[in-house]
Amino acid sequence: MVDIRPFKAIRPAENLSAKVAALPYDVINSEEARVMALGNPYSYFHIDRAEIDLPPKLSPYDPAVYQKAATSLADFLKKGWLKKDDAPYFYLYQLTMNGRSQTGLALCASIDDYVAGKIKKHEFTRPEKEVDRINHIKACDANTSPIFLAYRHEDEIQKIMKAWQENHEPTYNFDSYHDVNHKVWVIDDTDKVATLTKLFAAVPALYIADGHHRTESAVKVGLEKRVQKNSNPESDHFLAIVFPENELAIWEYNRVVNVPVTDTFLDQLKSSFTIEKTTKTKPDAPGQIQMYLARQWYTLSAKETIKNTDPVKRLDVSLLQDNVFAPIFGIKDVRVDKRIDFIGGIRGPEELVKLVDSGAWQVAFSLYPTAMTDLLDVADAGKIMPPKSTWFEPKLLSGLFVHDLETK
Repeated sequence: MVDIRPFKAIRPAENLSAKVAALPYDVINSEEARVMALGNPYSYFHIDRAEIDLPPKLSPYDPAVYQKAATSLADFLKKGWLKKDDAPYFYLYQLTMNGRSQTGLALCASIDDYVAGKIKKHEFTRPEKEVDRINHIKACDANTSPIFLAYRHEDEIQKIMKAWQENHEPTYNFDSYHDVNHKVWVIDDTDKVATLTKLFAAVPALYIADGHHRTESAVKVGLEKRVQKNSNPESDHFLAIVFPENELAIWEYNRVVNVPVTDTFLDQLKSSFTIEKTTKTKPDAPGQIQMYLARQWYTLSAKETIKNTDPVKRLDVSLLQDNVFAPIFGIKDVRVDKRIDFIGGIRGPEELVKLVDSGAWQVAFSLYPTAMTDLLDVADAGKIMPPKSTWFEPKLLSGLFVHDLETK
């Protein structure tokens, strides 16, 4: 029931994969990208964060940045650092972190499936972030970074993927950020490509795990090209890597808040939570939240009176928002309120301690990770999770696959 297609990937020369591959553009800022790309002319940051090659005072959203991205992409192709495959293939992408592996299929997904709700979302997007990627896609005439999708696992699909890995040597095999191993296999057997395409046609839905802005942007560019009568099968599809949900891990997405904490704060919490002092920095189960305040950790355990069966309301991020942030701190919209910030779980609870002890933030909350089943349930219900509910690790690197829209 979902339409997937192979594509002619623009990808690194085999000996350059580790030097080209870069973290996603949206998990680092411009200055971090400048540092990471320093001394590495092959880094994909020169395309995905093209402002690093322009004056530092220039806005990363200046039109010159997008033009520079297009120029750099063309330059990488001219120099042979990136090459476009001669035929359309599928690609296996395996990431291994801390002994756990997940293997996805790099492919092109349909913009029509997204419009029809067969590619399901669980987050709202922000217009300014969409515009950034729309401009990037248009300038490069390419989907320049992959969208991370999931599907409810199908044994036959995973069986084919595993057999290919076992019987073929990977094209790329390297370690990168956070000691993650990355391997890529090219599925160049037309029968296997046809079989996988047919099997996915029976998959009822795909789910956006990470990359809502990239998805919305890619779809809008494709639809615009149709209106302009400048579309083709490539621009009707967008670059994605799809993983079976049973191989994925969601990490916690923690919070720090900068608000005055009154002497009655703990008493205010008691209507919704039981409170215990602790040395634990991470909760043991859903319904528990660890709080760091004034150099002391506390366990907040949700009382039955605030628990909910609704797929969104039952999430720990919702319990925190509905019973602490909104009623006590007056933080109604975490997307725009500057008194709150979000800390990815890979940075650990020690980062929360550091931020609060510095005095820049007053209180921190360490959360239990949202379950993958929760994400699927919310998406299936057509609902939206609170912002920053999920943090996926390991991150899919950019630069290993680029999808040419072929409209120029």
